[in-house]
Amino acid sequence: MYTSLLNVKQAISVEQKLIDYLRTYIDHEQERLQDVKRFYAKVSDLHSELYKGPAAAMANPLVAFTLIKRLHSEWLNVVYSNEALENAQALRSSYEEEEAELPKLEDLQGAAKGLMRLQDVYALQVSSLVRGRFQRVANGEAVDVYMPAVSVPLSGDDCFLVGKVAYEQEDYYHSVQWLEESVRLFRGPGGEWSPENEGTLEDALDHLAFSHFKTGNVSHALSLSQELLHHDPMNGRVLQNVEKYEKLLVAESPPRGDGLRRPTSTYLRTRETYERLCQTQGSQPTHFKNPRLFCDYFTNDNPALLLMPVRREVLSLQPFVVLYHDFITDAEAEDVKSLAQPGLRRSVVAAGEKQATADYRISKSAWLKGSSVSIVGKLDQRISMLTGLNAKHPYGEYLQVVNYGIGGHYEPHFDHATSPSSPVFKLKTGNRVATFMIYLSPVEAGGSTAFIYANFSVPVVEKAAIFWWNLHRNGEGNIDTLHAGCPVLIGDKWVANKWIHEFGQEFLHRCSLNPEE
Repeated sequence: MYTSLLNVKQAISVEQKLIDYLRTYIDHEQERLQDVKRFYAKVSDLHSELYKGPAAAMANPLVAFTLIKRLHSEWLNVVYSNEALENAQALRSSYEEEEAELPKLEDLQGAAKGLMRLQDVYALQVSSLVRGRFQRVANGEAVDVYMPAVSVPLSGDDCFLVGKVAYEQEDYYHSVQWLEESVRLFRGPGGEWSPENEGTLEDALDHLAFSHFKTGNVSHALSLSQELLHHDPMNGRVLQNVEKYEKLLVAESPPRGDGLRRPTSTYLRTRETYERLCQTQGSQPTHFKNPRLFCDYFTNDNPALLLMPVRREVLSLQPFVVLYHDFITDAEAEDVKSLAQPGLRRSVVAAGEKQATADYRISKSAWLKGSSVSIVGKLDQRISMLTGLNAKHPYGEYLQVVNYGIGGHYEPHFDHATSPSSPVFKLKTGNRVATFMIYLSPVEAGGSTAFIYANFSVPVVEKAAIFWWNLHRNGEGNIDTLHAGCPVLIGDKWVANKWIHEFGQEFLHRCSLNPEE
């Protein structure tokens, strides 16, 4: 669910059903409690009025009979009533009917990782996220990265769950920050435990103390553990930890951890550039002041475009990247999204000769085949007119429609195959010579396309399409096309990718006489 915002939106209707079931349960319980209250009132009245003089009351055989009957059966029916159990079971059965549509543990963990990803890439303060704000520190002051129209603050239990996900991955850099907020909120007014909470102040203190110990802050780990003992004095494990921490502090050189340092990434070697480009969200004035870059009305010498040229914006010359404005209409974009929805599956990446899911790509995708009369076929024709390339299958792959999830992203990668065993070659039409990506939806913040080595990023432009060459004319991969889909900060990002292969373009995109070109 967390890999596609469409599924998150669908979860709203599922929770609405659960709300209706809970309302029914509350109504039935209120009816049951009304019966219990009525019985209580009846018996209380008898004791306050009729039974004031026990001897006189019991002299009446009718009074005595009703007392015996009530004690033998009526109290039994109240105390051992199955109605409460039946009401709870009805609620449970209704819940189980919707269970297949509910988030799994993987979704909760994925959503938590999405928040931590946004925290890292956009340098967001955890304390501001907890308040429902998206802020980073600049020149010593908190500034808004973006102000969403709708937001919610996070509870101590919310922060505990995010911190716990990091803790279980031995990611103490994130666990310390989120658990600190959890402890602060649990300590504060209104921080008392609620039945729906998974965590408590004691849980948060326990996890936070060990997180601090792992980062080398033994003194803080000790003080938190001592606070925890006030709540749970007989906790043997915490007592042992306190003893260990005290011994470490008495030692001449207590062990030092790495402090609060972000986990390293074996995959992402260009993290600093990637995050900087994502944070600019397409605002690189130095890059775009290049006088050789231009905008024009483009026809590609195609007769079909002469009366309706496309607005073209040349974004980069090396690599050659252009943006075609208003490439698709609102109605066409909605049609493409509707066609794709039933087939959306977790996006995969190349893993040797096979494909597999990966944390560095969080989205769902579907492949759409198209005939000449379908919307997909029409888009293929339009792509061919603009690029001058053969976009029909198998010379172009089927249209891939992608919907990004919570903090959805695709870290730096090449579209073209860099290994002979890549699944890209299964079509037997060569490598991916070009990429044509259509923006099917607007995004409020984040989600830019960042070209790492070329050092610029392109924000999402609704209804536009971006095009670039993946290969040099000699067939070698252009390393300057290393690019990434930045995490979506606010919004529902949909794109459609068309990858065009080498074969079928022999007379449309000719080789150069210069083998180095």
